[in-house]
Amino acid sequence: MDEEDLLTPPSQNPNSETARRLTRAIAEGHTSVPDDAPQLVCKPNHVEPWRVFKIMSEFVEGFDLIRRYSLAATFFGSARSTLEDEVYQSATDLAGKLAHEGYAIITGGSAGIMKAANKGAYDAGGASVGLNIRLPNAQSENKFLTEKFEFDHFFVRKVMLTFASEVFIFFPGGFGTLDEFFEIVTLVQTGKIRKAPIVLFNSEYWNPILKFFDENLLGKFKTINPKDRELVHVVDTVDDAITYIKENVITGC
Repeated sequence: MDEEDLLTPPSQNPNSETARRLTRAIAEGHTSVPDDAPQLVCKPNHVEPWRVFKIMSEFVEGFDLIRRYSLAATFFGSARSTLEDEVYQSATDLAGKLAHEGYAIITGGSAGIMKAANKGAYDAGGASVGLNIRLPNAQSENKFLTEKFEFDHFFVRKVMLTFASEVFIFFPGGFGTLDEFFEIVTLVQTGKIRKAPIVLFNSEYWNPILKFFDENLLGKFKTINPKDRELVHVVDTVDDAITYIKENVITGC
């Protein structure tokens, strides 16, 4: 299918014709991706049709996956094994308790905190979902997944992690975890997604960041409002996290 075919307005029954074109585009997104796809650059000289189709296919399949779970919790955190053992155990215990409450546990599907949370859900007999990302240095999926999907594009994966859940739980992590944290907070702050509990686990890690918020963003520069600061909640125990989630989660659309 060429770009002209995709962009030509349908002459009859536009909804059906558009659906057929979208189906063909998605199919091509699966079959025409180069084996060694070049990295995205800021200003490509031309649009690569296969990449557009691949992005479309990832959105469609990602939304198809997350809509299967009416109640879910997304866990974020480091993929590394550099934290203290009790931090990973807390992720496992919290995920297990939420799974018993009927939550599907959704993570990035890899190691570290993600693996710990998936293990908790898996051992509890709950849904344990991994939304992994394909990287130059392979990021293997963990073995505690009941369903999985691998993305090529970070921004599509982030959309799925964002729109999948009724609660967002952040453990200590690196750049990726902080990127996801700031995106979630911004989306809630601006009303682009409905307000949901944002739980920050481990005060030793999060309090210095929140101190920066209080002293600089809220205090000195006034670039956020006091209500924005209230969007996040810090806990240090699984029981405190469960209590806060139960008191603040909103179910149903």
